[in-house]
Amino acid sequence: MLLYITLGLLVHFVFFASIFDIYFTSPLVHGMTPQFTPLPPPAKRLMLFVADGLRADKLYELDEDGNSRAPFVRNIIMNEGSWGISHTRVPTESRPGHVAMIAGFYEDVSAVAKGWKENPVEFDSLLNETRYTWSWGSPDILAMFAKGDLRSHIFTESYDASSEDFGAHDVTKLDTWVFDHVKVRAIEWLRCNTLDAGIDTNGHAHRPSSREYSDNIKLVDKELKEIESTVKDFYGNDGKTAFIFTADHGMTDWGSHGAGHPLETCTPFIAWGAGIRLPQKVSAQKFDDSYLQEWKLENWKRQDINQADVAPLMAALIGVPFPLNSVGIIPVDMLNTSDLFKAESMFTNAVQILEQFKVKMTQKKEATLSFLFTPFKSLSDTKQANILRKARYYIKQKKYDEAVSLCRQLIHLALRGLAYYHTYDRFFLAFNVVLGFVGWTSYASLLIIKSHCNLMRGVSTEAKNPSRLLPCAFVAVGVSVTFFLLIQACPWTYYVYCLLPLPIWYAVLREIPVIQGFVTLLSTFPPRRFLGYLLLFILGVEVLVLSFFYRYMLTAGLVALAAWPFITALWTRAKSISLSWIFFCLLLAVFPLMPVVGRKPDIFLVVGAGLLVLLLSLFVVTSVIKRKDSFINEELVLHLLQMLSVVFSMCVVYGTHHSLLKKQGLPLLNQIVSWTILASSFVMPLLSPPVLFDRLFSILVSSMSTYLLLSTGYEALFPLVLSCLMFVWIHMEQETLQHSVVSCKQKVSTIQFACNTDAAQCRDLCLDDIRRAFFLVFFLVTAFFGTGNIASVNSFDPSSVYCFLTVFSPFKMGALIMWKILIPFVLVMCAFEAVQVTTQLSSKSLFLMVINISDIMALHFFFLIKDYGSWLDIGTSISHYVIVMSMTIFMVFLNCLAQMLTTRKLSLCGRPKSHVI
Repeated sequence: MLLYITLGLLVHFVFFASIFDIYFTSPLVHGMTPQFTPLPPPAKRLMLFVADGLRADKLYELDEDGNSRAPFVRNIIMNEGSWGISHTRVPTESRPGHVAMIAGFYEDVSAVAKGWKENPVEFDSLLNETRYTWSWGSPDILAMFAKGDLRSHIFTESYDASSEDFGAHDVTKLDTWVFDHVKVRAIEWLRCNTLDAGIDTNGHAHRPSSREYSDNIKLVDKELKEIESTVKDFYGNDGKTAFIFTADHGMTDWGSHGAGHPLETCTPFIAWGAGIRLPQKVSAQKFDDSYLQEWKLENWKRQDINQADVAPLMAALIGVPFPLNSVGIIPVDMLNTSDLFKAESMFTNAVQILEQFKVKMTQKKEATLSFLFTPFKSLSDTKQANILRKARYYIKQKKYDEAVSLCRQLIHLALRGLAYYHTYDRFFLAFNVVLGFVGWTSYASLLIIKSHCNLMRGVSTEAKNPSRLLPCAFVAVGVSVTFFLLIQACPWTYYVYCLLPLPIWYAVLREIPVIQGFVTLLSTFPPRRFLGYLLLFILGVEVLVLSFFYRYMLTAGLVALAAWPFITALWTRAKSISLSWIFFCLLLAVFPLMPVVGRKPDIFLVVGAGLLVLLLSLFVVTSVIKRKDSFINEELVLHLLQMLSVVFSMCVVYGTHHSLLKKQGLPLLNQIVSWTILASSFVMPLLSPPVLFDRLFSILVSSMSTYLLLSTGYEALFPLVLSCLMFVWIHMEQETLQHSVVSCKQKVSTIQFACNTDAAQCRDLCLDDIRRAFFLVFFLVTAFFGTGNIASVNSFDPSSVYCFLTVFSPFKMGALIMWKILIPFVLVMCAFEAVQVTTQLSSKSLFLMVINISDIMALHFFFLIKDYGSWLDIGTSISHYVIVMSMTIFMVFLNCLAQMLTTRKLSLCGRPKSHVI
């Protein structure tokens, strides 16, 4: 079993890692020649203001009194510059947003392996090309652009990371710090300046609809006015300074970002000063949204851009080479320059992107056999030369509009070509991964069938032993594949993906007699019954898959599960347990219909959940007092300690909530108590007796004390309802087993967890066991999506960790949120451990069935992965596959954790360990 788990983990890690080679490879290439506009630039210097987490609607809209929150910015829109919406892409985080604006390319997805903190591949940025750059703002952002500064021309000043405190009395101090330092260093400005404002922290702490967020916008607007005045005065109003004000990303109404909601992807963009076109009055504008009417700006021309377009715009304004990896397109309509300058800038833009296309094509051509190479036919070498020659001719003939249009056409073709060569090997790699997937699922199924179905009886020895030609054939194929990859100089990971299916399929084909025997067995099964079970299984898997897209499918599934007693004999034989099953299924079915966690925080629901846990604990304590055994003192002390832990959790949640409301920060005592409760929750269950329900209840109370600290609303009730359903499930399975052909020797109340299960106690599999495996997968998915769609990054609410810390720390916060997600998982896995014990089922076989169902789902999501459509659709499709593969891998570790929590026993008073077998 250990060997199989190790091999299984290795195979699934390979399948999991394959997604990074297929979809998460870096799009960046190197070796291009820098390109710049060969005309004098309109600006000598540029100032870029980035308001972290600023939403477009909150900046542009009028308040309740009809006044602007940012009067200075609104004056620029109406009298001095150009404006619009800058559309960002997923992931809507600070790092990707700044990379798009300053380097001109969208997030290098391979950076996910480094937590989006730095880029695994070196890249060029606008700052590298400037004469001097001064930057003020976040330490996470500025250090990335200063890295590798060989000319020592980029100067950065950052506030301390501990200043990003969501619970601080005045979060606007981050913005004040930035603007104060700019004013002090004003005399040193020469070429390019970037400022990073911190509205984001206020949005996380108080939500974008709060007064604090609005006041922060007013503060930034006031400081912008002062900075502009200072700069103009310093340079004697020479009219050679360009200003750009924008944001790296927006924010949802509940204070999160990271996904593709319009509130996250729509950021403000305002440009004014040297080289920027003055406002244009229009009578009508056509956009897909109603923002213009809402903002009362329908008469001022709105010019939307993509976030990556900011980089080439800034490069053209100050006359520096375009960033080498930029894929942005200059918004020439925003320029207040000659038509010649616009045409030359667009021509330079086209050549710069075409250079990337040529390098990418050359790299792929050199790494592919000539007879297998398929070039991008829409942009041949001849077509490239013709378009460039024609564009240059138009410029000489002063047909500037035609030249700009032709260059824009060339840019779009080059970008399509870049995407084509970037995904050139995708089908080849995907085919090999699918081949391995199908082979592994087949092999696992054969192991289950071979272990529990006597299909080899009557099979001759010759049939049992495979032919010697089989291994020779697979070795020959392996050598051929290796040689094919070798002559193409493929990366080492390609060898893994292409060669891994060979040993898997060899192991499958060695079991031909088992396959033949199983087919014979199926032929004796009634066709209608077989088709009925097959359709039911497919329907169940489809419900699980659809639940990743639509949470209400879990509600439909739970309602269907509630009907289980009616289609079996359970309703007549165990009516009270069946009623409990129906009640808790329907109660749990309510949660997927609720809003995603964090959007409507309610601290009283958290306290209410704690009171329910205490009430349930009092009932258990009463039963313990009535009982007379040697464990009574130890049990009673443990239950009282756990109840005390729940009380402390409730007090900390309530106290922290009110302290933050008063802007007094996180009390140190609350923080110490929170971390202590978290640490003790891992130990407390191990002190309880290994009796099945006693141990499970101890795990529930310990987990709830931590879960309460991490809750902000109704989700605090979720683990409690889920656990109640798990307790009923154990009883239901016991009842099912008692009335089947399998004899059941013990009652549930007397069963104890054991460290080692006697193999003789296990039985063969039956159809009910497939149902049990499906139930486990369904409950795990419900635990995942019951209170929110965690496939969406913006479902994570930092306020859920405020009892532990308020200073921004992505790794600590991420770990705490991940443990919050895993707690329902652990409760389900512990209940499943109990089901295995009560039903006398082989853990290996049942676990294999669970893994198989998960793998079928993963393969389903693999085919649903998109590389077209909106960035939200692409990101969601990939994240679904990653989640299912992670669930499959983590299931092994969760199973080990569940075994440890249910079977290990510690003693308060030095009593020796006791395990009942």
